[in-house]
Amino acid sequence: MGSLSMNKLKREPLKKGSSIDYLEYVDSTPIIGREYPTAKLKDILKAPNAEEQLRDLAITICERGVAFFRAPQDDLSVEEQKYITDLLGKLTGRPPENGLHVHPLYNDPNNLPMADGTTDKHIYVINSEAAKKLYATMKNRPGSSNEPRDLGREWHSDSLFENCPSDFSFLRMQDTPPSGGDTLWVSGYELYDRLSPPFQKFLETLTATCAQPVFESACKAGGYDVMSPRGSPLNKDYEFSPSHPVIRTHPVTGWKSLFAGVGLHVSRIDGVYSYEDQIIRDYVLRLITRNHDCVARMHWTKGACAIWSNVCTLHAATPDTHLVEGIRTGIRASGTGEVPYLDPASTGRREALGMPRF
Repeated sequence: MGSLSMNKLKREPLKKGSSIDYLEYVDSTPIIGREYPTAKLKDILKAPNAEEQLRDLAITICERGVAFFRAPQDDLSVEEQKYITDLLGKLTGRPPENGLHVHPLYNDPNNLPMADGTTDKHIYVINSEAAKKLYATMKNRPGSSNEPRDLGREWHSDSLFENCPSDFSFLRMQDTPPSGGDTLWVSGYELYDRLSPPFQKFLETLTATCAQPVFESACKAGGYDVMSPRGSPLNKDYEFSPSHPVIRTHPVTGWKSLFAGVGLHVSRIDGVYSYEDQIIRDYVLRLITRNHDCVARMHWTKGACAIWSNVCTLHAATPDTHLVEGIRTGIRASGTGEVPYLDPASTGRREALGMPRF
């Protein structure tokens, strides 16, 4: 905690209150994830102190990475899901001009409608079969090879391709297969803390280009316009190749997180030779695979929800539902956070909490 007291953080970390202490919960692992087996988000919205509870929930998510709501949340409307997602960001200090993210390919005719047949520019329908059509122009798309898929590339943080990526994402599962289709989250806080101090300092000097040319190619192939702006005045037109810090500071907690070092949206580490770029990204992926105690896994059940902080987690869906001929469909809303930054006054989570390094 010494560095925190000596140097002033760009943003003072938020302190959590006690308004949701009444909710039954179990931590998924000691490091990441919290599951609420009986809580109903609708009840929180009805409470006289709803905003206080949602603020404490938001801070909890920023500390734990992801929160699971196991009880079916079928009584929650789409508008209420959007409202909660938007408010989580507002109550934790995101830029006031930012709102819910808009998917760049919302105008694509392959976009699936929601269960009631309607579409919403702030809701992305998660469906693997529809995604194949939506991203048909993506180069090197998995599935065309006769080799097993490299699932390591599935790891990502939502809308990393934007100048202002997502802060909170809220996914509600509507249809689930008999088995499979799990989602995994890994703690960026803990990945940072697993680096040696010299390697931490090195990665803190790096940025990564997070380019997604598929959006422009899909729009041109489909003959429609890209959505613009997308949740922030800074997310506009075909600007889909920002450089983000490999290590960033979470503005809500003040803790450092490994952010843009691997996965679906990271096209290269800036300023290094191509072989060095590959070495760094391979090492970050190895950090995930060799430290599975940093991972929380959600087995989806109908009506269950997950809300997570994209600032301090990466997540990956498990593409195995074809083995049981099941369809997994969900609806996701995402907020739009600030331009990612690394605050030199911030520390790792373990140091901030006075925990041992290992």
